[in-house]
Amino acid sequence: MNLVGGGLPQRRDATILIVDDAPANLAMLRHLMDQQGYQTFVATSGERALMIAQRVHPDLILLDVVMSGMDGFETCRQLKLNALTQRIPVIFMSAKTETEDVVAGFDIGAADYISKPLRMAEVCARVRAQLQMRSNSETQQEQAERLRTIVNNMAEGLLVIEADGRIQFTNPACDQYLGYQENELAGRSIKELLMPLVASEYLDYFAMYAANPATAHKHGTREVAIRRRDGGTLSMDLTLTPMFLRQPLYIGLLHDITHHKQSEDALQRAAHIDPLTKIANRRHFDSFLEKEWQRSVRSGTPLSLVVLDVDHFKLYNDSLGHPAGDLCLQQVAQAIAAHACRPTDLAARYGGEEFVLLFAETDAAAALPMAEAIRQHIELLRLPHPRSPTSQWITASIGVATIFPHLLDDKEALFVAADRAMYAAKEGGRNLVRATQPGSAAWDAVKALVMR
Repeated sequence: MNLVGGGLPQRRDATILIVDDAPANLAMLRHLMDQQGYQTFVATSGERALMIAQRVHPDLILLDVVMSGMDGFETCRQLKLNALTQRIPVIFMSAKTETEDVVAGFDIGAADYISKPLRMAEVCARVRAQLQMRSNSETQQEQAERLRTIVNNMAEGLLVIEADGRIQFTNPACDQYLGYQENELAGRSIKELLMPLVASEYLDYFAMYAANPATAHKHGTREVAIRRRDGGTLSMDLTLTPMFLRQPLYIGLLHDITHHKQSEDALQRAAHIDPLTKIANRRHFDSFLEKEWQRSVRSGTPLSLVVLDVDHFKLYNDSLGHPAGDLCLQQVAQAIAAHACRPTDLAARYGGEEFVLLFAETDAAAALPMAEAIRQHIELLRLPHPRSPTSQWITASIGVATIFPHLLDDKEALFVAADRAMYAAKEGGRNLVRATQPGSAAWDAVKALVMR
């Protein structure tokens, strides 16, 4: 490959359009550009140059200023008005080297201005420089476009946040997650998206590092509730990373974990719910009792426990079959659960046909009529029990025990007391409610039995 003036080898795929109405200049420049390895096209008029430029899209145009017909300035003006050719760099060549001529050329949009007579080494150097700048510009534009495509198509929501908490940019995924239109979040504060305490924490973090962004650390990932435009919330992981360009900025990545949270909540519910009756299971009830027991110890308030057993349930299963038995337990469970109305109440299936209810902050005088209401509710279900010696319907025997728990008391004593009361109901003829109260001989006997 030929070199001029010690220049570097050039890209062979670079295309140059040379425009000059002087055949000698045109031939000389074309020969020179060919030597440099460029593909060349020539035009002897501005009109012809516009046609070729639109057809071949050259990488660079060498354009004479003084030409008959359309001069170089007008040709350049027309090139810059056309979307297809406006980004092609133009180097003017002219003997008109007065300052106003050169300034006029740059004002029209020229990338460079070479005076005539031409010095070939200088022409080659300026062409190389412009082609290199164009290549760099195209590379940067390609990278920017690639990054834009990635950001616009990524599944995670992305926010660019300024040091004062204002949102500078959001990507389409973020807008879609939160229900906003494109650019609608720009200029708003993160306080509109986050819960007050969380937003305050992030704003404190921004303020701490705004003066010295170089010391800012990655805030890490945390689960947050993000407020949607319609007022709903999403569970999302927010990862915040500091970035400093002309100003301190923070890049927030949002990853939707709503489905994960729903699955997690479903698993947690499944661990707490009896699969047949859909009310609390024994494990959940024991945990709930422990919590309410400790609260009653601290507050000095009473706890009442109801233990319930479906009367003659084995006979029901034997006569009507297990599917009917399952349906019966489901209906009984829903009737029982309807009486656990407060956050401090809980109904649970404790095993087989046995159910329990805990009423916190409930003394014996209040617990007994509540248990009676449950007994009546079950009887009023009118579930036929053909072989029951007690009633033609499904019934239940219920025991109630109440305690003001202290540190030295045992939860087992409460269960034994309620269980004894339930057996007393069975011995009394079933479909009854019986209670054991603190201070009674039966209660003292239970405590003595448990504490041995």
